[in-house]
Amino acid sequence: MKQLRNNVIRAGLGALYFSGAHHLLRPLLSGVGAIFMLHHVRPAREGAFQPNRHLEVTPDFLRATLRHLRSREIDIVSMDELHERLIQGRFERRFAAFTLDDGYRDNRDHALPVLREFDAPATIYVASDFAEGTGRLWWTALEAVIAKAERVDVTIGHSALRLDASTPAAKQATFDRLHDWLRALPGEHDLKREIEALCAAHGVDMEALCRGLCLSWDEVKRLAADPLVTIGAHTISHCNLAKLSEEIATQEMAVSRVRIEHALEREVLHLAYPYGDREAAGTREFALAASAAFKTAVTTRPGMLFAENADHMTALPRVSLNGNYQDARILPVLTSGAATAMWNGFRRFAAA
Repeated sequence: MKQLRNNVIRAGLGALYFSGAHHLLRPLLSGVGAIFMLHHVRPAREGAFQPNRHLEVTPDFLRATLRHLRSREIDIVSMDELHERLIQGRFERRFAAFTLDDGYRDNRDHALPVLREFDAPATIYVASDFAEGTGRLWWTALEAVIAKAERVDVTIGHSALRLDASTPAAKQATFDRLHDWLRALPGEHDLKREIEALCAAHGVDMEALCRGLCLSWDEVKRLAADPLVTIGAHTISHCNLAKLSEEIATQEMAVSRVRIEHALEREVLHLAYPYGDREAAGTREFALAASAAFKTAVTTRPGMLFAENADHMTALPRVSLNGNYQDARILPVLTSGAATAMWNGFRRFAAA
């Protein structure tokens, strides 16, 4: 089903490009700017089974995106400047900001050199448990479990299941089923229990995965000294805030911020909601982020920026640079606003 959806999206992007419709729609839908969302930036990996491929782009695709924006005379700005332009209504030039979620080491090793080529600032949102080396990158751990296995035994509800993982296609189907199940569990403690059981059964060390992929506090501190880099907060544990009580959700935001500020000895004013979709960040979370005095907070809801977003600075949409669609031809479609408008039913703005 997910592959079908990817194929439909790819076909839609291609249709917009080849028809030229994005040129006609640009004046109506491109807004005043955009926030681009990335996770991993690293060279392409080998292997047929890569279920988290959507979370990574190559340095060359990032370079192509930056080159496209410069060719369009779109200013590339920090989240601080984006905030100022929205609040002050400074829309004489379109602008774009780059954001990278989770705090992966490849952001430093592969993204930053490309950003430097274009003098392009970026914000890296750090989950403080990831910087501690104790975080649960459960989606990566699930990939590691299934990559090693020929089958996966799991109990879902009251049913004991044996899921096939003997071929790349079977592994993908098993990953999709388990990923959706884990995301739908009622609480963070349920997810923790189930992913730890899977990792124990298949010899996957989640902390070692975290330490191998994520920046340590010392590395975050050195990275923050780069004038192009802003460090933002991404909660303590990369949790689904909407599933938590108001007290715990507030703590996840506030304590993460305090930990990062303590490490960096500077203010942390920008937040990214983990997962960031409608099931993980809504009206309550937007209000909590505002109460915590974050200047901005970004979702994963697709959308361009319009003047109306100035009144909802903790509910900002983003444009995903998705690893499944690394084709430079789609970049004019993305910056036209046509793709996100189609996804949103041609609503310019939604913060509920």
